[in-house]
Amino acid sequence: MTTTDQARPELQKAIQEFVDSGLAAGVQVRVHDEQGEWAGSAGVRELGQSAKPATNGHFRIGSTTKTFTATLVLQLVADGTIELDDPVADHLPEYGLDRRITARMLLQHTSGLFNFTGEYYPDGTFAPGIPGLGKEWVTDNRFHTYQPEELVRLALSKPARFEPGTGWSYSNTNYVLARLLVEKVTGRAYAEEMQARILRPLGLTGTVVPDASPDIPEPHAHGYYRYQDAEEWKTVDTTRFNPSWISAAGDMISTTEDLHTFFSALNSGRLLPAPLLAEMRKPDPTIGYGLGVFVEDTEGGGTLLHHNGGFWGWAALMYSTPDGSKTLTASVTTGEAELDMVAMSEAFEKVKQKLVTAVFHDERTG
Repeated sequence: MTTTDQARPELQKAIQEFVDSGLAAGVQVRVHDEQGEWAGSAGVRELGQSAKPATNGHFRIGSTTKTFTATLVLQLVADGTIELDDPVADHLPEYGLDRRITARMLLQHTSGLFNFTGEYYPDGTFAPGIPGLGKEWVTDNRFHTYQPEELVRLALSKPARFEPGTGWSYSNTNYVLARLLVEKVTGRAYAEEMQARILRPLGLTGTVVPDASPDIPEPHAHGYYRYQDAEEWKTVDTTRFNPSWISAAGDMISTTEDLHTFFSALNSGRLLPAPLLAEMRKPDPTIGYGLGVFVEDTEGGGTLLHHNGGFWGWAALMYSTPDGSKTLTASVTTGEAELDMVAMSEAFEKVKQKLVTAVFHDERTG
């Protein structure tokens, strides 16, 4: 049974801070812990309106999609359909991939492949990929359909970041290749495999693999993108857009309840055999990224597993303890804050950590 906002005032206060900070138009949060289940929301569903976001609302989960995609690939590894450390080129010869690149490297972002959404380099330079920023995205590309093969070939036309397996760099290209790998070895569409293997067995009726559809099921809040056009700041409603530009690296739609059900099932061992779940949780030493999931060692000696996601107008949070017994899932929709991407990310991180600390206090402090 879901409790009311008033039953967990510390959590309601934490999510209200998201809104009061000016970073968010609306927030919805769901927590499962030793006190039971709690769901709450703050802010507004739509700018100019007074209704709060629905606690069972649908939202775009961004890169949280990667945990679903990684789980799907690992299920195929469990079946013996894919070998985790064999060359991906054996299955996808048409792309001319470096034969050292394996499925493990795709899932862990250690392939070195250029990120088709653009690369930020340590010296501060940016190498653009597909149009995904500012006025150009809003006016020209928001409803454009990209094919996954197109995204991969764009990335492969650019220099690699490093030799396969010698570094770590977050690249959406890896997960689009993972989608193509799934489709090649199963002979079925990625969305069909996701439905058959994960969504349907878990009863995730609020979760959607949209492909190129711009629609989002009701109920839902609205997301907004604030961008600068010459000297003028403009706000556009980005609730509807074609997510094919991000594909299996971040296109899915879900709910806080479905994310809880999925992540709890994954971490409690219902979706993968124990040896593969252990492989998933082996973090790269550079940044603590396993196979589609971040592995965070806390100051209190505990561990948190998570994968958040976000893009213009939307952000998602998904956290769990290793046994799946305590979870935090959330959606944030942005409003009219006039901040650049770096400032927005830094401010969002501070507020997010307050919420995570409020839920996982014992794990963080011991």
